[in-house]
Amino acid sequence: MEGICTVIGKLIGYAEERLGLSPRDAVYARNTLLDLLGLDAYTEGQPYAGESVGELLSSLRREGRNAGLFSEEQAGHVCDQVMGALEFSPARVEEEFARRRAYSPQKAMEWLYRYSIDSDYVKKEVLDKNPRFEAENGLIVTINLAKPEFRDPKKAQSGNSTKSGYPKCTICRENEGYSGRDKRTLRTVSLVLGGEDWFWQFSPYGYFEQHGIAVNEKHVPMHVDKGTFYKLMEFADCFPQYFIGCNAPLERIGGSVLAHDHFQGGGEQLPLHRAPVCIPLRHASFPGCSAGVVRWPGTVVRVEGSDMDEVAELCEHIRASWCAYRDEARGIIPEDEKGVHSAVSPTARRTPQGYVVDLILRSNVTSEAFPDGVFHAHPEYHVIKKESIGLIEAQGLFILPGRLQAQLQQIKEALVADMPLPNSLNEFSMIWRELRAMAPSFTASSAEEAVRRELASVCFRILGNTAVFKEAEETAEFLTERGFSHV
Repeated sequence: MEGICTVIGKLIGYAEERLGLSPRDAVYARNTLLDLLGLDAYTEGQPYAGESVGELLSSLRREGRNAGLFSEEQAGHVCDQVMGALEFSPARVEEEFARRRAYSPQKAMEWLYRYSIDSDYVKKEVLDKNPRFEAENGLIVTINLAKPEFRDPKKAQSGNSTKSGYPKCTICRENEGYSGRDKRTLRTVSLVLGGEDWFWQFSPYGYFEQHGIAVNEKHVPMHVDKGTFYKLMEFADCFPQYFIGCNAPLERIGGSVLAHDHFQGGGEQLPLHRAPVCIPLRHASFPGCSAGVVRWPGTVVRVEGSDMDEVAELCEHIRASWCAYRDEARGIIPEDEKGVHSAVSPTARRTPQGYVVDLILRSNVTSEAFPDGVFHAHPEYHVIKKESIGLIEAQGLFILPGRLQAQLQQIKEALVADMPLPNSLNEFSMIWRELRAMAPSFTASSAEEAVRRELASVCFRILGNTAVFKEAEETAEFLTERGFSHV
C-alpha cells in the first residue's frame, strides 16, 4: 500500500498549499481519505512536490486500481469524493468570496475560478487540450473533446433532467456536493438579481475563459422579458469584467436546460462583441439610447445607453415587436398550433459609457424541407454541426463535436497523399470538394490551414442560416417600421 499512501500524503500537501486546508486539520483530512478508500493503516511517503491536481488524480487512479481498491469505472467517482473532502465547505467558500467581493468583485471571481480549478471541478487541464483557433472571418472555432455530441435536441434535454426528481436538473443548487452526479467538488456563491435569489457557479467544461452560469434559486422555466434585461445589466454592474447572456427560451434554438432559468457569461470577449454597428438607428421615445444593426451573419440589434430603465424599456420594445412579427414569405411565423416560435437571445456588457445589450433575433420554425429548423444549420452542414446553435455560438464561438478531430485528420492525410476521400467519410463530400478546390496539392501545413479555413467558412454560413433577416437592410426596415429612424 506504499504507493497509495504516498498519493494520499501528496494530496494532503496539495490541499494545504492550494485549497486552504489548515495544518491543524491535515491529520483529520488524511484519516477521512483513508476511510473513503477503505484503508486502516498509513505509511508516510514522499512529500508533495508541486504536482498538478491532474497529475495527483492520475496517480490516485493508478495506485488505487493496482491496490484493488476500486475499478476503472469507479475511479472518477472516487476522485470526486476525495477532492470534495479536501476543499472548503460551501459556507466557507461563500464567506471567502464575500470577503474578497467587498473590496474587489473582479478579484473575488478570479479567486473562485482558481479555486474551482484547484479543486478539479473546472477541468482546466482537459479544456486546454481542446483544439481551438481564431479564423480570418472573425469567428473562434473549438473542438470539444470532453463532452458527447447530442445530435437529437430532445436527447440533449433529457440528459439534463433526473429520474428521481432530486435534484430536479443538472443546474439546481441542490447539486452542490451531490454524489449521484459527481458534484462533490461543486461550489456556488449567492447573487441577488432583480430582487430574486440567484447563484453563480463556473462550468466544469467551460467553452471559454472563466465560463460561468448564473442560476435562479427557484426551478422555474427559462424566459426572456423586461425583467431579464434588468437582471443581465445588474449582473454586468456587479462584475463589469464579464459579459452575461441568456439563451432563447425555445427548443432547437436555445440551451439544453430550458426547464430552469439561467444565464451564461464569462471573462472573454467573443467575436460578436467586437463586431461594429453597420446601420445606426434611434428611437424618438428613447432619446438616451442609441441602437443599430450589427454587421454580423446572424440577425443582431444592439442597444446602448447609460440609463438602465431606458435600455430595458427599449430592449423590451424590440423583443415584443419581434415576437409578434409575422412574415410568411420569409418563413417567420411567431406562433401557431405547435406553439411559440420567435424569441430573442440577449447578451449584456458594461462599458465606461454605460450598457451594451445585443439582441439576437431567433426563430425555431420548422418546415418539410427543414425539419430541424428553417433558421438552424442546414442539412449540408450537419456533418460539422447539427446540435442547437445557442447563445455562445450565436456570438461567434463555435463548439464542434469531438469526433471531428479524428475525421478531419483522415481528411488532411488524404489531401497530402493526393488520395480520394475515404469511403467511411462520404458524408464529408461537400467539404471535400471545397477543400480540393483550394489548391492543386497540399503539404501537411497547407492541409491544416485549408481545413481550418473550411471549418470557419462553414460556421459562418451556419450563422447565416440562423439569420431571420438575411441582409442588414432588412433588419433596419423591420426596425424603422416600429418607430426607429436612421441616424
